[in-house]
Amino acid sequence: MKIRRAQVGDAGGIVAIANPIIRDTVITFTTEEKSVAGTVQAMQDGQPFWVAEASCGIVGYATLFPFRSGPGYARTREHTIGLLPSARGQGAGRCLMDVMLAEASAQGVHSVFAGVSGENRAGIDFHTALGFREVARLPEVGWKFGRWHDLVLMQKILSDVLSTG
Repeated sequence: MKIRRAQVGDAGGIVAIANPIIRDTVITFTTEEKSVAGTVQAMQDGQPFWVAEASCGIVGYATLFPFRSGPGYARTREHTIGLLPSARGQGAGRCLMDVMLAEASAQGVHSVFAGVSGENRAGIDFHTALGFREVARLPEVGWKFGRWHDLVLMQKILSDVLSTG
């Protein structure tokens, strides 16, 4: 398994992983599928993506994006991670997260949030095992498949150093 920074040519593989999750699960509450062009544009705009690559091709991806707008949130990010069903439980997710979090920390990111569906017990357990902790549970904020879903906010502090920079 190789983890590397995604390139524009990886956008199709990322979209192929993301769209079935969007279409078929409540892992995410969005209903708008990703496009290759939109993913390429996000990369060109500076949003970092990482991919997990196996002999069969891309089996997972992770990305970081601003948690909220405004300069006070500049050192806080939110992330998304997606894996092919065949890659789940095989270590690809942990490898992606380890690389992404190390790079984020090296770039001065202080904390990273995960927004996890309350129904996604595997996602909650995964993030807990990586040192994220539940900091909020927002009841009935996601609407998908004709019903309301809870959102669990999980946070990992990457550094405890206070910096004025």
